[in-house]
Amino acid sequence: MENNSKEIIKTLINDSIEAKKKMLEDAQLDYIYKVVNKIVEAYKDNKKTIICGNGGSASDALHFSAEMVVRFEKNRAALASVTLNENVSSLTAIGNDFGYDYSFSRQLEAFAQEGDIFIAISTSGNSKNVINALECAKKLGVFTIGMTNSDGGKMKDMCDLCYCAPSKVTARTQECHILLIHIIAKLVEEKVFN
Repeated sequence: MENNSKEIIKTLINDSIEAKKKMLEDAQLDYIYKVVNKIVEAYKDNKKTIICGNGGSASDALHFSAEMVVRFEKNRAALASVTLNENVSSLTAIGNDFGYDYSFSRQLEAFAQEGDIFIAISTSGNSKNVINALECAKKLGVFTIGMTNSDGGKMKDMCDLCYCAPSKVTARTQECHILLIHIIAKLVEEKVFN
């Protein structure tokens, strides 16, 4: 392996480790605890999670939902979770008929009920279709959790809880989000199915 490539690999791994180490800070841990407990509370009340994101965050939303519906580490009953970015027919119809900015809010109108949890994932915190969905969730009385970067963007002040990953770099933010999803999945299994 050429030295330059090896150094780039080392730097990227170290940057990821450093971002995750910042998740160990008390303020981060306290926020993660609040997020987990709100999701656990909703599941104990037989409510569901509704999740969305664009691009890499769309993949994170799908991953999150799969951990809830299928399993994380335990064989247990399925938990209700819907991902708004998975139905291509709905996404393209909404985009065509109303505009892409309404791709998530229109679906939220169809699926959300009071007491559900809407989880909005956006590394910038400024995605217009995610912002519109957050506004819609508020009107429907749905509790909102954001997952974004250290800045938080517009989402930071719109969400009931907004987890701001300790990085402004998109890749590091997404890596922290995946770890957060796994933490949530682990604790939801332990607390809902104790």
